[in-house]
Amino acid sequence: QVQLVESGGGLVQTGGSLRLSCSVSGRAFSSYAMGWFRQAPGNERELAASITSGGSPNYADSVKGRFTIARDNAKNTMYLQMNSLKPEDTAVYYCASNKYAIPIRSNWDYWGQGTQVTVSS
Repeated sequence: QVQLVESGGGLVQTGGSLRLSCSVSGRAFSSYAMGWFRQAPGNERELAASITSGGSPNYADSVKGRFTIARDNAKNTMYLQMNSLKPEDTAVYYCASNKYAIPIRSNWDYWGQGTQVTVSS
């Protein structure tokens, strides 16, 4: 059984930082692309950042330069370092695993339960 478990969310002031973690079990973590999605109330879920099995990152324009995605294949864990946080970053953040080594759209097959990030102004 594949499980993805996020941690690290919370409440932070504008300009602050948070680090999210996603621990994966039940799958050969190193073989698959991973991603961080986020969904704010009333908005569609969006892909904030993704990383290939080989560690190549990609970012949405809205987070580029502020967020850093990383993975530790030895620990079966993915991270999202979020700096210079803004109120518009407030959302539930989900980690997801892709079916492939590169993040192919519409092929995210496993999801975590989500962790709330709230940025106060």
